[in-house]
Amino acid sequence: MEIVIANKSHSVYAEIICETIAEAAKVRGTGIAKRKPEYIITKMENGNAVIALDGDKFAGFCYIEQWSHGKFVANSGLIVHPDFRNIGLAKQIKKKIFEHSRTKFPNAKVFSITTGLAVMKMNSELGYKPVTFSELTDDQTFWNGCQTCKNYDVLQRTEQKMCLCTGMLYDPLKEKKTSNHKFDKKVWTRLKSIKQTRFLKKEKQNE
Repeated sequence: MEIVIANKSHSVYAEIICETIAEAAKVRGTGIAKRKPEYIITKMENGNAVIALDGDKFAGFCYIEQWSHGKFVANSGLIVHPDFRNIGLAKQIKKKIFEHSRTKFPNAKVFSITTGLAVMKMNSELGYKPVTFSELTDDQTFWNGCQTCKNYDVLQRTEQKMCLCTGMLYDPLKEKKTSNHKFDKKVWTRLKSIKQTRFLKKEKQNE
């Protein structure tokens, strides 16, 4: 198994990456923004993605997005093929793309919005802190990318102030001022449950 910075030669995997993301969205039933192969290929050609391969077989993927003229970057589309799940690969990919982001964009704030507890745990271990959406990029292009998520109506109803996703941010300027804190799964699970109850209940009432 190898995890490398993706390049043009990896474009042959774009289709299966998109298919894996789409299938994961169906199974999870919550927010994963869908992407087209052309978009994935562009990320590879620009050196803004990492890919995990077991020989020639696709195992996992994640890419970098830039927002607000490079002031913010996001590590998006983290996905692991079903054949390689439950072996810690997602954590390795997350670490690789985070380190690549810090090297390529050293002054940028790295952020994430996610509904996945596993991703929240990985983010916390890398130094991310939970924040409100107002502390994330105000680049409307980023938020427009949420339109393919099944929960996009929640984001609209709250005027982009909150959603089922939790916002997390790594600020390089605050790196040395803060200490690592233990990830409390019970707290995050409770937060996720509250959001789902609050917003999905409103959705049913509006039907």
